[in-house]
Amino acid sequence: MYSLKYKVTTSTCDSEGKLKLYSALQMMQDCSEMWIESEPGVKSYFSEQNMAQLLASRQVEIIRVPSFKEELTVTTSVYGMKPMFGFRNTYIYDADGKSCYKTWSMGAFVDKATGKLKRVDNATISSMYIEPKLEMDYRDRRIILPKEGGQPYESIPVLKSDIDYNRHMNNANYIRMAMELLPDGYEIGGLRVEYRVAAKRGDMLIPTMYHAGNTVIVSLSVANEVSAIIEFCKKS
Repeated sequence: MYSLKYKVTTSTCDSEGKLKLYSALQMMQDCSEMWIESEPGVKSYFSEQNMAQLLASRQVEIIRVPSFKEELTVTTSVYGMKPMFGFRNTYIYDADGKSCYKTWSMGAFVDKATGKLKRVDNATISSMYIEPKLEMDYRDRRIILPKEGGQPYESIPVLKSDIDYNRHMNNANYIRMAMELLPDGYEIGGLRVEYRVAAKRGDMLIPTMYHAGNTVIVSLSVANEVSAIIEFCKKS
């Protein structure tokens, strides 16, 4: 397990003094990326093989949204490993050790030079510390888009500031863009996101929104190719 300490500061708050979901996602992402520091064998292997782990999907349960100045602890742990995919839990806890956010995610292992999936050898997998799968409502990582009824919105440019060190759009930015399309007063209780084709600087993302009861699905596409699908569930 790897953990990081955070404090809810002004730059991570919304207009109501609550932690932005976008900021919470960045905390989770940073902790997940830094996890490799706790696995020197995996870190060395990925460096030698010129490999990276890219987020393929994430599910988030929002238990409670922290407020300004709260002290938080973000933890991440791997509970499953396959040659081309890894599975982890990343949780955010408050100062009392109570869960604020519960997540699970799947990462894909890729060759940095080609961008294609690449296998991790059995020796490296065996060397890893696999931890118990944490309790939450695990749903399918695949999100099925409705065949009709989608409402298109104006295209969104992928800017220089959206790009991370993998040279494509940072994962949290897809969700940030999709959230801008949600109706006012829509309080998010959870979400799922499926990443398909990474958007790059200069791309124009075409949003399409679908409504199904208390659930809103937003697809973000480049031309005719879906880049990411985000499903929001309204807080009950």
